[in-house]
Amino acid sequence: MGTYSFKSLFVPVLLVFTWLKPIGGQQSDPNSAVLKVPGATIDVTLPGETTKLSHQDLLDWVKACANAVSSYYGRFPVPHLTLVIRSSNGSGIRHGVTYAKDGGLIMISVGRDADIAETKDDWVLVHEMIHLAFPSMEDDQHWIEEGISTYVEPVARVRVGLMQVDELWRTFVHDMPKGEPGPGDHGLDNTHTWGRTYWGGAMFCLLADIRIRERTNNRKGLEDALRGINRAGGNIAENWDIEKTLAIGDKATGSTVLRTLYNEMRDKPAPVDLDQLWKKLGVEVKPSRPLQFLRPRAPHTLSSETYSATAQPPSADRRSASHQTCCSGRQNNVCCSSWSR
Repeated sequence: MGTYSFKSLFVPVLLVFTWLKPIGGQQSDPNSAVLKVPGATIDVTLPGETTKLSHQDLLDWVKACANAVSSYYGRFPVPHLTLVIRSSNGSGIRHGVTYAKDGGLIMISVGRDADIAETKDDWVLVHEMIHLAFPSMEDDQHWIEEGISTYVEPVARVRVGLMQVDELWRTFVHDMPKGEPGPGDHGLDNTHTWGRTYWGGAMFCLLADIRIRERTNNRKGLEDALRGINRAGGNIAENWDIEKTLAIGDKATGSTVLRTLYNEMRDKPAPVDLDQLWKKLGVEVKPSRPLQFLRPRAPHTLSSETYSATAQPPSADRRSASHQTCCSGRQNNVCCSSWSR
């Protein structure tokens, strides 16, 4: 996919107003509910149409996703979220859109034929909730917003048992190469393709996580940097420049990892030898065979065990080609995602 266009990717204005209308007067609306999660309140507007999933099924799904994000960040990233769920034809969960409006607004579609198994396998809502936790960047740094959501989403889900750790590593091994630079690449700030935006950004996050753990003897990780940014007031409603944002993240880990890595990758291709990286992390990849998880070759680094649902966070403070995601211009503080299989 090429450069993102606001006009072509933004949700049509009439649809936005249609989805927003039911938000008012939620207190007496039978299709609304209020959820309490760590550090936040979520006002949920539920579908008025008949769906295979009951309202309680949908609320359980929302709470599970919110708890995954809260677990990773130590709290929900914004104090109040408005979530509008609309029904759509077929099955599946798709068309997630996140706005800065009123401190956080997410709209998402759930297929009328979607079942509980699909809510348990869903990544879209967690991806969108993670967008709430990071300040809005200039268009040239849009990759870090999408990269964080792409990298943190499976990690957060594994931590609370919503995803198996071997599935996470299969996803990373299969999809991370999509973020590698191609011919004519001029760094993450200047190459706005789909692969570089999402998986190039995720690769930045993976490398940052590894380096932070190496520098701090595994006492800190990327989550500490992202928590520090969010605790300092960084969320989707704030427009920050990347230098300020990364400096705050580095302060939270007592390192300069984020700024150093950004300088390496911002305006140069900076390819990564992923095969060697997987070996370093103890992930053995062989064609036509299941992944093997070995002891990491490098001490005090990310390992195949780090993301286990039973693993403790490192700090005391503490998709595939068929997954198609798109985002509009960040000056509008909007992110949207959709997928099909």
